[in-house]
Amino acid sequence: MTLAARRKATYDDLRALPEHVVGEIVGGELVVSPRPAMPHAAGASVLGATLLPPFQFGDGGGPGGWWIFHEPELHLNEDVVVPDLAGWRRERMPASPTETFVTLAPDWVCEVLSPSTSRHDRTKKLPIYARVGVPHLWLLDPLAQTLEVFRLDAGYWVLMAAHGGDETIRAAPFEAVEVNLARLWGRT
Repeated sequence: MTLAARRKATYDDLRALPEHVVGEIVGGELVVSPRPAMPHAAGASVLGATLLPPFQFGDGGGPGGWWIFHEPELHLNEDVVVPDLAGWRRERMPASPTETFVTLAPDWVCEVLSPSTSRHDRTKKLPIYARVGVPHLWLLDPLAQTLEVFRLDAGYWVLMAAHGGDETIRAAPFEAVEVNLARLWGRT
């Protein structure tokens, strides 16, 4: 007895999903996740609000030179993924995209982990980001109150630092500013 071949998911499958879910295509499969819970959304929002002024706009004496987006849709070869935050250096992406999705691999990705997405993020999406050469990756876990900082080295993720609690940190590629982790957990 043979099993019927599973049909590869298409972009039309993604577009048919209701707005209250996040859809991705990973390895030809449609992956559907619920919208994030509030600790997840708050951590991503506060991190974005911390990084955008100095890096996207150069405010407060920041270096500028980046485009940083919340939940951009990335078309990376056959995979379609939606990281919580992603950033591109302006020398690689001189203008803000005008399309619905981006095909250029980011220079930095942050996945905010939640109980329902942590395994998928770690086992399915991290290999995709490595394969397309994303040089910097952060994993933010609001429930565990941790931030893991990785860099890509010869196709493998190397843990550069793990932070937690109420630390104030500087982390690649955004060492020019301090990040107060307590704010990401809603404690200040």
